[in-house]
Amino acid sequence: MTMDTKELIQRVRRVELKTRGLSDRIFSGEYHSAFKGRGMAFSENREYQHGDEIRTIDWNVTARMGHPYVKVFEEERELTVFMLIDISASNATGSQQRSKHELITELSAVLAFSAMGNNDKVGAVLFSDRIERFIPPKKGRSHILRIIREIIEIEPIGTKTDISFALEHFLSAMKKRTIAFLISDFRDRGFEKTLKQAGRRHDLVALRVTDPLDRTVPAVGWIPIQDPETGLHRWFNSGNGQSRKKHDAAEREREAELKEMFARSGVDQAVLCTHRPYVQPLMQLFDRRG
Repeated sequence: MTMDTKELIQRVRRVELKTRGLSDRIFSGEYHSAFKGRGMAFSENREYQHGDEIRTIDWNVTARMGHPYVKVFEEERELTVFMLIDISASNATGSQQRSKHELITELSAVLAFSAMGNNDKVGAVLFSDRIERFIPPKKGRSHILRIIREIIEIEPIGTKTDISFALEHFLSAMKKRTIAFLISDFRDRGFEKTLKQAGRRHDLVALRVTDPLDRTVPAVGWIPIQDPETGLHRWFNSGNGQSRKKHDAAEREREAELKEMFARSGVDQAVLCTHRPYVQPLMQLFDRRG
């Protein structure tokens, strides 16, 4: 059901207040050092000083002025940040403080405001098993608020997850190298080839969103379980210790496979859970890259 405009504005504002404060206080310096510029850009000429490298001398200016001048370069800081945001049905679930979708919304906002603080452009694609929304990169607060509003308001047509399709769309749309965040619970398989391609062409980071119920099912007897992405129902005997152990083992194996795949693909990852603060894992990710 579509929410009314007043409620939508209030929710966007709440997300902005929470995440922009975090971005300003905590992540601004870490983001800057973790994601470097594309290279060095010419800034100015100045007179040669003792200790300057010979290779930085600008011989044309030196000839004109009659004494040595050097070129001064600065890091080319302006970047494009692009977020691939999974809004498939499995992210509507959540067992405690918030759903995966709510966590994804906050993470996207924190990253977007951190990028805005560095004067970077920000774009996004919202995907399920199709491209639900494509938002071209732009600068500014109003653009960031639009991205947040789209994540909150959108009612996806697709229910399943197709990460390969989202990555292929991203590779087709973004030709220049970008900082890219793939934000998902990764309830999908068969996307390693495309992940490697995206990792080679862009600075790609995977943010894996989890919930305690993904792994641990409470012991409450027979319970009906519906796969949110296929709609299929099945009965699960949560009171049976062996069944719970089997489920837990399958999830651990899936997590290990994902970790190994990201490592093979050269893609950094961070794991964030709905029942824990996300500040520390994000800081650890930035520190590793800084």
